[in-house]
Amino acid sequence: MKKRKAVPAAADTGTAAVTQLTLTVFRLNGTLLHWGDRLVEPLGLTSARWQMLGAIALAGMPLTAPQVGEAMGVTRQGAQKQLNLLLEQGLVEARANLAHRRSPLYVLTRQGLALYQQAQALWVALAAELATLVPVAQVRAATRTLESMLHQLQVANASSEVES
Repeated sequence: MKKRKAVPAAADTGTAAVTQLTLTVFRLNGTLLHWGDRLVEPLGLTSARWQMLGAIALAGMPLTAPQVGEAMGVTRQGAQKQLNLLLEQGLVEARANLAHRRSPLYVLTRQGLALYQQAQALWVALAAELATLVPVAQVRAATRTLESMLHQLQVANASSEVES
């Protein structure tokens, strides 16, 4: 494991700010998942299954379980578990993947697409309501900040995987 450099005292303010942002993201993630579960429960979905349907729908092409996981920030195993449940419900279909025999491609069935569209309609209505409460400039600034942190963590993760 790579040794971490000591953080200079001058960076304490930055370190505290990043820590506070990270803790806020953790709390927001939990709140969003709970909120999402309640939103899509009438459709027979959970946030996790909604995420999987969304990954495939937004990709506009069939995806493997690892690709679904990557798109939604979950492990391949987590994505696979939800995809298996969606298969049982008839919301996705597994197709042969000529590039990798043991990793099927997942597509939405008609029923899966219809359910995803219903979930999206519920989401859009609530997102519009939330958008009236948080100024768009703050939302965009937060998005840029989080995307920057995500990128830096992905770069750090990729370089640590190369070193291992």
